This record gives sequence, C-alpha cells and structure tokens, in this order.
Amino acid sequence: MAKPDYYETLGVSRSVDGKQLKSAFRKLAMQYHPDRNPGDVEAERKFKELNEAYEVLKDPQKRGAYDRFGHAAFEQGGGPGGMGAGAGMGGFSDIFEDIFGEMMGGGRARRSGGRERGADLRYNMEISLEEAYGGKTAQIRVPTSITCDECSGSGAKPGSKPQTCTTCGGNGRVRAAQGFFSIERTCPTCHGRGQMISDPCGKCSGQGRVTEERSLSVNIPAGIEDGTRIRLSGEGEAGLRGGPPGDLYIFLSVKPHQFFQREGADLFCTVPISMTTAALGGKFEITTMDGAKSRVTVPEGTQAGREMRLRGKGMPVLRSAQFGDLYVRIAIETPQNLSRRQKELLTEFHALSSKENNPQSDGFFSRMKGFFDTLTE
Repeated sequence: MAKPDYYETLGVSRSVDGKQLKSAFRKLAMQYHPDRNPGDVEAERKFKELNEAYEVLKDPQKRGAYDRFGHAAFEQGGGPGGMGAGAGMGGFSDIFEDIFGEMMGGGRARRSGGRERGADLRYNMEISLEEAYGGKTAQIRVPTSITCDECSGSGAKPGSKPQTCTTCGGNGRVRAAQGFFSIERTCPTCHGRGQMISDPCGKCSGQGRVTEERSLSVNIPAGIEDGTRIRLSGEGEAGLRGGPPGDLYIFLSVKPHQFFQREGADLFCTVPISMTTAALGGKFEITTMDGAKSRVTVPEGTQAGREMRLRGKGMPVLRSAQFGDLYVRIAIETPQNLSRRQKELLTEFHALSSKENNPQSDGFFSRMKGFFDTLTE
C-alpha cells in the first residue's frame, strides 16, 4: 500500500509556509492525539501519520528532499519513522510541549544545561457547598519531590561539580549525517542533560531532589464553582539537578447538598407543602445559605412546580460583590394514611367540585377526548 502524500496528510498545499504548516499540524494532532482517543486504533494510526509528515515538512532540508524525490528520499534511511529512537517524535516535541506543557506530571521535561523542569502535580479537593459559599483557607499535605539540601539540587556530592558531557559538548543533542541532510538526536551518553556526574550525592543519588510530604495553604475564594482548577506556581515537583519546579494544580469538586442544587450563581430548593396550603394559600420559612430565615408566601391555588424567587439569596459571584438568587420550587404532597372522617370530607369535597376548581385536569381530558374522537370520524 502506497504511503499517503505528506501534504495531503496535513491538509495543506505544497506552497504552505512554516507558520501555516505548524498551525495545520497542531489542529489535527490535537484532534487525533491518543490521550483524547483512548483505545482508538484508527486515531493512533492517524496521529502517527501526522507526526511523520510534520517531522519531514517542518525541516527545510528534509522538505526539499521530499519535494524532489518523494518518499524515495528516505527509503535508504528507513524513512522518518526509522531514523533512530525518538526521531519520529520531533513534531510531538515541538508542538505538544507547548500545547499540553507538563500538565499533571506526565509532560516532557524542558532541558537547559542539565537542569530539567519538575513535573506538575494534581491534587483533588472536595469541599461542601457551604465552604464554596463562604470561601475558606485549606491546609493540604502533598507528597512531592523537593530540592536536595545536601547538594543544593546539583546532584553532585558536596565539594564536586557535574562535568560537561564530552559527547555532546554540553548541548544534550548530537548530529549525524543521513543522506541529504543531518539528523539531530538526544545525546546517548548524558541522555540530553549536557552534564555527567561522576561522584553523585549520597542523599539523592545524583537526582538533585528527594521525596517529602509538604504542607501547603490553599485559598478557596467565595463563590468558587465545581470543577474549578487552582494553579499554585512553583509548588509542583522539584526540577531534576537544580531545574525549575513544576506547578501544583488543585482540582475542586463541590459535594452535593442535602437541600440546595446549584446552577451557576443561582440556587434551587424544592419544598413540599400540603394540599390544603397549596389550595388555600399560606406561609412558611426557609433557611438560606447565609443562615438567615426567609419567609415565603404561598398564593391561593398554587400549582406543583411553581417557583418563587428570593433575590440575592443564592451563591456569591466569584470575585464580585453580587449574589445569585434562590428559587423555591413547590412540590404538593398528597395526603396519606387518611382517617375515615378525612376520607369522608374529601369525598364530599370531590362531589362538590366543579370544572372551575380543576380547570387544568378537566381541560386536559376534554382535549384528549376531542383529539381521538376526530381520528375515528
């Protein structure tokens, strides 16, 4: 089966410039990325094709060779996918490193003179609706890597220093000639760090960091919503060998409340009332989120599902002086466990009822009968 044209794979013309090429690859790669399509074999295959095409076309020398000779330009070297370990992921490195960063600890570390950025960390925190209403300062304990105090993060035994890698000269990358162009790959000696440690620190074994549990204070602002992400810059894993630390992301979830349901800044509460209160009207008190008592008036003839609004009794709007509203939904409770006398009174009431007392039910059944009568004519 013939390999697809690289330009067609990326959906671009042969005259596309570098910026347009990168944009096209970025859009498609995000669409077919395996993390967004778990278990989808076709998406994984498409993602590999996109990465291979971009690996060639982003490089002016490789692109020139491909424009002249097509796929045959790479047959001797096994193609872009066979240029050595890691070479086929060049597009991923260039694009997805800035799209996904090092989110959630799984990202690729950025290297600079042997210093690797620490991984980002995720912490899931569950709070109550009351805490989301008033805000709070929470103390959390996070197991993470911190800079080794023995070697100050260098990874080398105190009194010694990391040495520049002689293979790559400290660059962390080496170049090799391959047909019409040269290929750059990670240094096999220092694994891209650019430095070698001959005498590692005894405490951290040359890593420049050790694992420890830390206590952190997290500010939860009033009005925060379920699913909100809070970023604590520099509170993630310590960088390898003195590299910058990652970030800590707090993912908040708000526990379901016993009485209130939240929609944005508004709250909803379903209140059951008796059939007689709904028919004759009445009043009841409800406790709102601020702890105050609010009186609700039930008009005569209130129907189930009716909502009464209490202005400003909802949730605070995040970073604002405004508040949402509280909507009280009426549910009418049907009487149960009736005594004989109660049944007699209800039977008498039913006998005295007319269409004016129950306009909705009477109208509904009349309309239904009329509808089906027309079908039989």
